[in-house]
Amino acid sequence: MEIKDVQPNQGNIDLVLTIKDKGEARTFEKFGKTGRVCSATAKDDSGEIKLTLWNDDVDKVKAGNKIHLKNGWCSEYQGERQLSSGKFGEIEVLESGGAEEPEEKPAEEEAPAEAESSGEAAEPASETEDKTTSETAGEEQPETLDEEPVKEEETVV
Repeated sequence: MEIKDVQPNQGNIDLVLTIKDKGEARTFEKFGKTGRVCSATAKDDSGEIKLTLWNDDVDKVKAGNKIHLKNGWCSEYQGERQLSSGKFGEIEVLESGGAEEPEEKPAEEEAPAEAESSGEAAEPASETEDKTTSETAGEEQPETLDEEPVKEEETVV
């Protein structure tokens, strides 16, 4: 089978492709689970097609790789055919080659740098604790949001 033979809503696609380029990975959340997705352009002798890479395939496939898509699925979005491994398919890297992509940092590692660059300085924890303690002296803190704070009775001598 070749790219030119692939039709929208077709399953059981078996192709050997070369990855022409690969976009930036994005994270998403669906049904409470986090995943990753990335778009790539794949080609063979008959043409080019968009390939969607999901989760582990995002890291496994690089620009310049020769891959084997087994039991793949073709969908259509805005009139453009898009291949993916789907629920039951598999992508195997046959040959590594071409451009090596720099490793991306996970979003968690970038978060502290963003806070620093925003110009907002976080208040040290000790100052926050002191403020909270002095403002609420004489009150018991509620265990849940539904409870009202209870004022302790003061004994006057």
